[in-house]
Amino acid sequence: MSHQATLRTYAFIDRMQPQCAAHVAATSPGDPPLAGMAELFVEMAPGNEVFKAADIALKAAGVRPALQIIEREFGLLELHSEQQAEVLAAGDALLAELGMAESDRIKPKIASTQFITNVHGYQAQLLNKWRKGSLLMPGDSLFVLEVAPAAYVALAANEAEKAADISVIEIRAVGRFGRLFLSGGESEVATARDAAVAALEQLDGVDEVRR
Repeated sequence: MSHQATLRTYAFIDRMQPQCAAHVAATSPGDPPLAGMAELFVEMAPGNEVFKAADIALKAAGVRPALQIIEREFGLLELHSEQQAEVLAAGDALLAELGMAESDRIKPKIASTQFITNVHGYQAQLLNKWRKGSLLMPGDSLFVLEVAPAAYVALAANEAEKAADISVIEIRAVGRFGRLFLSGGESEVATARDAAVAALEQLDGVDEVRR
């Protein structure tokens, strides 16, 4: 029985920012990327499709994988290189072999955003229990973004870090929804929020069809 593969996420990052690169390196089982590298996130359904996608991409260009994750519904692949051209070539090769185009990806949809000023110390303690990035300090502003498909949150995080002097608290790019937690001064967090939202809203793609 054949299954029609779906390209859920196709997100190219031209230049990884320091905190985002460090977060991927600290939370992924594969090759750790460095700041300044180019990066590609590919999320597919059914999840097992990422095995073929990884095989094609790794054989086609000089890229390295930080992660290849198969979870309950979807599969996620991350590739990176010092050279943008290599990452783009790997992406072009996997799309061509799979009979897909970048425009076949699902258009990201922001499910919710939260902007909290003057974070209470108790809430900061709760978030710090499971964060893998910077500590959230009491009194900081906090921005939380929720988006589907999940892997687009990595692009949003990178653009937010480009735009403002903020701290990346957590990036969760796996599952039905991706979640991003940023903190810092109110004006800086607001600037980061606007950059993250704009980065997602400018991406094209098809609307997700829920099964």
